[in-house]
Amino acid sequence: MRKLHWRSNAFSSLCLLLSGSFCSATYESFSKGDTDKQILDYLVDPRRYDYRVRPNEQTLINVSVVLLSLSSPDESSLEYEVEFLLHQVWYDPRLTYNDRGHYRYLNGMKHLHRIWTPDTYFITHGDFKEPLMPIHLALQVSPDGKVFHTQRREVTLNCEGNLGIFPFDNPKCPFSLESISHENSEVQFEWSTLTPGLQDATSLRKHNAYLVKNETGLCDERHTWRGNYSCLTVLLVFTRDKSYYYTAVYVPGTLLVTSSFLSFWLDINAVPARVMIGVTAMLNFCTTTNSFRSTLPVVSDLTAMNLWDGICMFFIYASLLEFIAVNYLYRNKESPLYNTTQDSLGKCPSQDRYRRRGKSDKIEPQARSSEMEMISPSSTDGVSEQDKEISSTKSRFTCLRISKSLNSYPVLAVKIDKVSKLLFPVLFFIFAFGYFINYAVVQTAEEENWELT
Repeated sequence: MRKLHWRSNAFSSLCLLLSGSFCSATYESFSKGDTDKQILDYLVDPRRYDYRVRPNEQTLINVSVVLLSLSSPDESSLEYEVEFLLHQVWYDPRLTYNDRGHYRYLNGMKHLHRIWTPDTYFITHGDFKEPLMPIHLALQVSPDGKVFHTQRREVTLNCEGNLGIFPFDNPKCPFSLESISHENSEVQFEWSTLTPGLQDATSLRKHNAYLVKNETGLCDERHTWRGNYSCLTVLLVFTRDKSYYYTAVYVPGTLLVTSSFLSFWLDINAVPARVMIGVTAMLNFCTTTNSFRSTLPVVSDLTAMNLWDGICMFFIYASLLEFIAVNYLYRNKESPLYNTTQDSLGKCPSQDRYRRRGKSDKIEPQARSSEMEMISPSSTDGVSEQDKEISSTKSRFTCLRISKSLNSYPVLAVKIDKVSKLLFPVLFFIFAFGYFINYAVVQTAEEENWELT
């Protein structure tokens, strides 16, 4: 080993007189008895290796990301915790060696701070979890000078969601990586071509996180603001667990609304039962909605959720108002209007006499005298018999209209109940069908729900 070091030192002195490219193409030879620590100690000796200097004029970094775990604190959150492995591969000609095939690669973890590594910086809308410093898992140096560096990072991303169609939106979580201090002409990042740039680990763990799409690419003005720096971006698109929202929001809401429609099938006189159904449905819906909304983000543009809650509350309240109107019409005998009309109807002649009018054109004298009583005595002075007959006929038709109007209120109440049995359910299910078609199908498929805008 001493002879080898002497020859290597002499060769290094000669390299000072020659071009750097000639030296960089030279392999250092070692015997099979040398350990990887001894080889690396020599390769990264400060007298021949400066870790502050880039390996090449423009160093190319091949990057790939492996996802280890995805999680979210709850279903309605826009924060996602992502744990991943970052693999970086570059070529450093100063670390080439020939150990006669003894090692496939040298384990350089103990020499991490003595070897040049790229100053990779993450651009994220979020925070790194503890530990803040990266955990370096591997640093391998192959005989041809390729360096394989692996580190594990865990980051909490603040994602972007289209809350206008919540919970049918897809949260989009971008993050980028670039060099801190080296411009594009000095350090160039590119996605690996040998392996997928972004891939899932075979042991990928998920908790409340449902990844539906991932993309890798180059940064643009949406991802970086520094200008001429090499930058790579990752876009993770998640979806929400729709079954959770169906069972927690939409199915209970539908059941409570349709339960309020059951009052239409009860008798109009069943006042306590119909009132109990309407009030109970409204209170249960308010309780269910408030308990669920306590977990939602406090924002003002929850258009889809606000629309659903508002329409459901409208139908429940409308069914209660319908019963109040029907009950009032059915029991309007208690109203002052009924009493006034009843007094007027008491002055009318018997309707049986009007029915006999169809069998005989002659009116009984008693009936005629009763009809004439409705005309004031002062108005009968100087009035001919023909005028009295006309006035009597008008009085009869007025009494018939009053009697018909009194009998039509209960009938109208029953008809309103019969129409409501069909109208309310049909209108609600038309709304529900249009709601889910618009938000769960049409707007979910739009590009802004899948791409970063």
